[in-house]
Amino acid sequence: MVYYFKARPEVGDFTIYMGLDKHENEDLIKYGFPEDIWFHVDKLSSAHVYLRLHKGQTMDSISAELLEDCAQLVKANSIQGNKINNLDIVYTPWSNLKKSSSMDVGQVGFHNPKLVRTVKVEKRVNEIVNRLNKTKVERTPDLKAEREVYNSQERAERKNQMRDKKRREELERVQKEREADVRSYKALMVSEKMTSNKDIAGKGKSLQEIEDDFM
Repeated sequence: MVYYFKARPEVGDFTIYMGLDKHENEDLIKYGFPEDIWFHVDKLSSAHVYLRLHKGQTMDSISAELLEDCAQLVKANSIQGNKINNLDIVYTPWSNLKKSSSMDVGQVGFHNPKLVRTVKVEKRVNEIVNRLNKTKVERTPDLKAEREVYNSQERAERKNQMRDKKRREELERVQKEREADVRSYKALMVSEKMTSNKDIAGKGKSLQEIEDDFM
C-alpha cells in the first residue's frame, strides 16, 4: 500500500507519497524515479516520504512552502518525532540513497553525504497536516512495472534526441558543403573573368596600346 498526497495548489501540481510500512519502503527505495526527493526524520524512526519533482527540476527547485508540506508530513508520521519540537528532517535525491545487503529492512545510507540537506520543523502545524490528509489516496501500485514504463519512455526519448541530433548534424554538413560549392563557383567565375597584363601582351597588344584604344 502506498499513500499519495497533493501539495498545496499554489506551489504547483506536486505529488508526495509514502509507503505503508518498512517492507513497502524497500520497494520505494528500489523502484524510485530520478525526480524523487526522499525525506526522513533525522536519527529517529519515521515514514519514508517522497516528493516527485517534475523533469528537469532539482532540490534547488523546491520552494519553502513545498518543503514545509513535505517536512510536516514526515513529522506527523513519526511516532517519536511527532511529539518533539525543533525537529530535524533530512532530505536528499532518491539517486543518493544507498542500500546494501547488510542493512535492515527499510534502512538506507547515502552515496554522498554532501547531497543530504536538513530542514528544521519547529512544531507540528495541524492545519498543514489536515489539509494534506484530506488529499490522501491509497493505492497498491506495481512499482516495478511503473519503473519499467519510465525506463522505456526514457530510452525512447534518448533515441529521439539522438535521431534529431544526427538529423541536425547532417543538415549542417549539407549546408556547409553547399556554401563551400558556392564559394568555389564564385572563385572560379572571378578567375575566368580576370585578364592579366601578361594575357593582354600575349594577344599582340601592349598595355599602352589597349589604353590608347579607349582614348
